[in-house]
Amino acid sequence: MKLEPNQIASHNERLLSRHEQKLAFVTEEIPNAKDILQKISDFQIGIPSWALGTGGTRFGRFSLGGEPGNIEEKLEDIGLLHQLNASSAAVSLHIPWDTTTNVPAIRALAAQYGLHFDAMNSNTFQDQANQPHSYKFGSLQHVNKEVRKQAIAHNIEVIRQGVELGSNALTIWLADGSCFPGQLNFRKAFENTLESLQEIYAALPADWKVFVEYKAFEPNFYSTTVGDWGQSLLYANKLGPKAFTLVDLGHHLPNANIEQIVSLLLMEGKLGGFHFNDSKYGDDDLTAGCMKPYQLFLIFNELVEGMDQRGINHKDDLAWMIDASHNVKDPLEDLLQSVEAIMIAYAQALAVDRTALVQAQQENDVVRCQEILQQAFRTDVRPLVAEARLRAGAALSPLSLYRETEVRKELIRNRGSKTIATGL
Repeated sequence: MKLEPNQIASHNERLLSRHEQKLAFVTEEIPNAKDILQKISDFQIGIPSWALGTGGTRFGRFSLGGEPGNIEEKLEDIGLLHQLNASSAAVSLHIPWDTTTNVPAIRALAAQYGLHFDAMNSNTFQDQANQPHSYKFGSLQHVNKEVRKQAIAHNIEVIRQGVELGSNALTIWLADGSCFPGQLNFRKAFENTLESLQEIYAALPADWKVFVEYKAFEPNFYSTTVGDWGQSLLYANKLGPKAFTLVDLGHHLPNANIEQIVSLLLMEGKLGGFHFNDSKYGDDDLTAGCMKPYQLFLIFNELVEGMDQRGINHKDDLAWMIDASHNVKDPLEDLLQSVEAIMIAYAQALAVDRTALVQAQQENDVVRCQEILQQAFRTDVRPLVAEARLRAGAALSPLSLYRETEVRKELIRNRGSKTIATGL
């Protein structure tokens, strides 16, 4: 489904007067509002192909209807998101869920929607049909070399498909680990994984990156072979300059200081990118910013400071992606909310009075430091984010327009009420 330009224009016209009032106020409040507006206009968030359908748990999954049944329909949905918010131009595919036999047609379709392909994602945490060896006891760490070879070959195949689609990065997340003490030898598991990753790394094209994602627990609950940012960094350092750590906001133990992790990875030049989501207990994969918006802001505060210190391009040098599971929401509405929350946190971080903060830190003025950060966090930057959309021809209120045009009803009419998208 694609919205007509007049639908967006009519929607914006109704909201324009009130928007201009709010914009005038915030631009007076924030001295560098013009610079912030340009940066958020450029910023793009990768949409994961696997998050376009309703999620679920091991207890069940309840389809919303109208879910995309193939990669073409997934691109259609992401194209609609980008049409609504002008901030969703990147697509993150998952193989084999999104394998295509007609690459030129898929590239042309993506271009038609103004999209490009972000990091590719491999899958060695599930057994696929006709797969010779099982990943029940691990993949790249497995004690059986034949299983490791199979997992390596899959990752190399993902790279091949990514090259054809125009991607330039591979994300590797491993479910490898153990459920019980004594089940495996930690050192040998690490060495097997490193050896496997080295073979994959050797297959990377010259302009590609590999992101090593970490996760504290699940599906293995005693040990995880890449269980935290330190282990991921260790792998990345051993692999070489094209290897980086990928941070998923849900992949930490409760109360982890993610903003400090981000700062140190940036300092070491090993932060590759993000999977944005939110959580209450663990890897809940909730809508970004729905639980801990202040933490999301603090993470972006460290990102902005660290990127500027190292001369990193905000838009292109890191991979910005969402990884969420919409168990009870319309997935497209959830993704619109997530992108909005990310853009707001980014704009708030850009609004921090960096000069005053550095001075307060040098003077050990703890109270002043807190006031500076909270002043930026409590400033309503939503009019700036909306203005960026307006200038790009998108909707002032994407979620409102999505509902006004009854997109989900139209998708159900076109695709059916019992469809279930590939993915988790």
